[in-house]
Amino acid sequence: MLRYLFVFIVFIHGLIHLLGFVKAFQLSEVSQLTQDISRPVGLLWLAATLLFFSTGVLYLAGNDKLWPILAFVSIALSQALLFMAWQDAKFGTIANVIILLVAIPAYAGWRFENTYREDVGAALERTNATESELLTEADLQPLPTPVQKYLRYVGVVGKPKVKNVRITFTGQMRGKGQDWFDFTAEQHNFYDEPARLFFMKASVKGLPASGYHAYKGDKAGMKVKVFSLFPVVDVAGAEMFKGETVTVFNDMCLMAPATLISDQIAWTPIDDASARVTFTNQGVSISAVLYFNDEGQLVNFASDDRYDVTDMKQYRFTTPARDYREFNGYRLLSSGDAVWHYPDGEFVYGKFNLERVEYNVAGI
Repeated sequence: MLRYLFVFIVFIHGLIHLLGFVKAFQLSEVSQLTQDISRPVGLLWLAATLLFFSTGVLYLAGNDKLWPILAFVSIALSQALLFMAWQDAKFGTIANVIILLVAIPAYAGWRFENTYREDVGAALERTNATESELLTEADLQPLPTPVQKYLRYVGVVGKPKVKNVRITFTGQMRGKGQDWFDFTAEQHNFYDEPARLFFMKASVKGLPASGYHAYKGDKAGMKVKVFSLFPVVDVAGAEMFKGETVTVFNDMCLMAPATLISDQIAWTPIDDASARVTFTNQGVSISAVLYFNDEGQLVNFASDDRYDVTDMKQYRFTTPARDYREFNGYRLLSSGDAVWHYPDGEFVYGKFNLERVEYNVAGI
C-alpha cells in the first residue's frame, strides 16, 4: 500500500509541474502561478514532469539503481524551479522532501547490496575459469558409511562436482529475548577457495534492515544496517572467522553435499548413523558431528566451535533439518532451524525455508 502511495505522490507531483509549462506557453489560464514564466524556463518545468514520471516508472519496475539517481536529479531541478516561483509553489517542497527521504535509503541500499554483488562477480569470474568433473562412486569410498549413504540419497553421483552454489531463503530470525522478524536472503558459496557471501533483507520492529556476511580469504565479517544507512552490527576478527568457518561447513553438509569429498575434510566414523568431521581452511580447523536417519537423510549437525556474535562466546550450535524434497535433481532439506544451546537451555534463533538452489552458476 505504501509503495503505491509513494508512486501516486511522485506522479501527482510531476503532473503539477506541467502548470509551469502551460503558463509559459500560454496554453491555458493558470491562476495558481502569478509570476511570468519564460518559454525556456517553461521547458524546464516540462522536463521536471518527465523526470518525475520516469522516476515513478523505474521505481515500479524495481530498478533500485537508477530510480533514486533519477529522483535526485528530478528533485534538484524541481526545487530550483520552486525557488524561482517561491510565492506560488513553495509547498511543492514538501513533496520533494518526501521523495528525497525515500530515495536516500533506497540508493544507500543499492550501494550496500552492490558490495555483495561485486564480491560475487569476482568469485564467479574465478570459478568459471575451472573445469567441472563428474563425481563418481570412487570419490565416495574414503567417506564413512552414513556419509556415503547420504550422498547417494541426495543424488550427487554422476553429476558435476560443485564449484559454487547460489541459494535463496526465506525465514525468521530473532535475538534472545526479542521478537521474531521475517527475512529473505540470497547467498553464493564458492569451493575452489572457500567463500560464503550472504546478503539478507528484513524488517525489524517495522524498520527495513539489511545485512551482509562475507567470508572470503582469511577474513570474515558481518554488517547490519537499518535503512541501509545506520550500522547496528559490525563485527569481524579471528573469532568471527572461526565461527563462520563452521557456517561454511554447515552449508556444505546441508546445501552442497557434493563438496563433502573435499581434501580439506577429515572424517572419523562413529556408527551407522553418525560421523565426526574436521574441516580446515586457512589454517583454522573446526569440528562437528553429523547425524543421519535410516533413509540416509542428514537430520542434524552439531558443533561447539561457533561463536554467538552477541557476546562472542562459544556455545553448542545445531541445525536440525527436515522436509527433504527435490531441488534441480538433488534431494535436499527444504526447512531447518538454527539453535544455540545456552547454559540455561536451547534457543531456536533461526527458521529457514530453502526456496532455490543452483549449482555451478555462471553469472549473478
